Amino acid sequence: MIARPTRLDWLGLLALGFMWGTSYVFIKIGVQTLPTFTLIAARLGIGLAVLVAVVYLARESLPRNPRIYGHLVVMSLINIVIPFALITTAERSVDSALAAILNGAVPLFVIVFAALFLHDEPMTVNRLAGLLIGYAGVVILVSRGLGEGTSQSSLMGELALLGSTAAYGIGAVYARRNVRGLRPMIPALFQVAFAFVMVAVIALLFERPWTVRWNVDAIGSVIWLGVLGSGFAYLVNFRLLARLGATRTSLVAYLLPVVGIIAGAIVFKETVDARVVLGTLFVIGGVALVNSRFGQRRLFGRTPVAETPRPDTSS
Repeated sequence: MIARPTRLDWLGLLALGFMWGTSYVFIKIGVQTLPTFTLIAARLGIGLAVLVAVVYLARESLPRNPRIYGHLVVMSLINIVIPFALITTAERSVDSALAAILNGAVPLFVIVFAALFLHDEPMTVNRLAGLLIGYAGVVILVSRGLGEGTSQSSLMGELALLGSTAAYGIGAVYARRNVRGLRPMIPALFQVAFAFVMVAVIALLFERPWTVRWNVDAIGSVIWLGVLGSGFAYLVNFRLLARLGATRTSLVAYLLPVVGIIAGAIVFKETVDARVVLGTLFVIGGVALVNSRFGQRRLFGRTPVAETPRPDTSS
């Protein structure tokens, strides 16, 4: 049952926005020293240690249905391995603020995939309007990479960020359809665990992580990303999902661009020009309209599964 938000819940939402929003800055710091999959494996290893400790102390029971583990493997690939790889690669050539802004558009991707694959989340008037406004913001943001004097790597980085956002959207719908009835910490634990194994194998095979020279910045970024971005952030997120539901928890999408822009400007002196501000406002406005209670008229979507009529036993 969805609970009424308390002050602690709102503080948790702000903390989640801070942990995820600042993660993009620390990824930017980390990639200056560490190879992509080495960085991801290190942060996931630390995050996994945090989650294992919490689950052990809470004495959480593990799923007994083998099919659930199969779905969690798919979730770890879609929701962690692919987007983490795309984001980390992208931040070698694009601003951390842009990464935060574009990932804040995840709800816009979710509504498209949900309308295609979930019968109870159709496309409505407000969602379509929010989608168009939000994608207009994405176009404004990415258009900077199409201008003269912009490197090809920067454009590819922006496209990689859009790919990561789409992966998060697919992951959300896949979880909604296939991963149900689990205590909040269990999906977090196994997604990170399976993702860690996948990424660690890739790093060992192709990046020779034992040859990497770690410096203070690299160590600090990995600790921050592991403990907060891949550890406590998942715990807070799943706790909020269990207490407040997906709609209220998705409000964190409004915080990511704001936190990302402020953090990028402070740490890297990233430029916040009119295009960034306008594009961000469009993205946030689109997400807000998607979550609005107005314009709920159904436009299209999967047809609800008809219930089989029960035989009349009254005679």
